[in-house]
Amino acid sequence: MKTPNIKLVAIALLALMTSVQTYAQISKAEIMATGLTCSMCSNAINKQLKAMTEVDSVGTDLNTNTFTVYFKKDNAVQPKVLKNAVEKAGFFVGSMVLTMPFDNLKIEDNLVVKKGEASFVFIDSKNQVLSAETRVKVLDKGFVTQKEYKKLIKSYSKYPSYVLENEDDYHVKTL
Repeated sequence: MKTPNIKLVAIALLALMTSVQTYAQISKAEIMATGLTCSMCSNAINKQLKAMTEVDSVGTDLNTNTFTVYFKKDNAVQPKVLKNAVEKAGFFVGSMVLTMPFDNLKIEDNLVVKKGEASFVFIDSKNQVLSAETRVKVLDKGFVTQKEYKKLIKSYSKYPSYVLENEDDYHVKTL
């Protein structure tokens, strides 16, 4: 009698763990890199991004130095991993826009949403409901230009977590 119950519990736990791990957190990232001077620079970033196991494909726009990264289904990549890949190629992130799925999430200013190990803090958000795919811009240091960050640090000093620069907290604004 105990054996079927243990098996049932084990199967239920396995199904629950699998469903949590298969939830996609980012479906697409648009990364504008800075410091590129030629097509070889672009190629170096492209190579680093394509080497990531979570990446399905990378589109490149040489006119704007923008890399559109499409992820495999059921990925669990964090924005810092993308930033590190660009920096490993020898360049910097000028801006990063993420496309993420939300299911009828009512957001407000300073709302924290956990996705995997990352926390996304919504800044300058009006009360709105996010459903389906939503584009958000990451506003943290290293995800915007230094000039823009200097302006943002003054504007967002009212958010205590923004000033702390925790690498697992991403301050985002909906687009």
